[in-house]
Amino acid sequence: MEKPLNPENSTQAMNTLSQILNKLRSKGYDNELKFSDHGRLQSSNDNSIYDPSDLTIIKTYRFEGDSDPSDSSVLYIMEDKKGNKGYVIDAYGAYTSHDETGFDEFIQKIPVEDREEQFIFGGL
Repeated sequence: MEKPLNPENSTQAMNTLSQILNKLRSKGYDNELKFSDHGRLQSSNDNSIYDPSDLTIIKTYRFEGDSDPSDSSVLYIMEDKKGNKGYVIDAYGAYTSHDETGFDEFIQKIPVEDREEQFIFGGL
């Protein structure tokens, strides 16, 4: 069964991690940022390296597994000072997929600006 349409923008709601990642890819934002061994985020597209001050978290999505807490994840959509967008995927708390020392502290230092989806995806 299809999800109901969102009356505000006449598009289907994005409720899963895969739906949001597909939307990011369709808008050309397929740029996963990985925490590198030098303690910064690095772009998978062009190997740009970012300090927390170089980025802004513009949207955060949280997904909870139906029965297994280890299925819970968080998606951070980020923008650099040039307007390039990228994302980081992580699992919650003890189930984090980032064992590297400093990842949590790094993410907490990034300024947060919670934007509406239409400003990120251009009207979805």
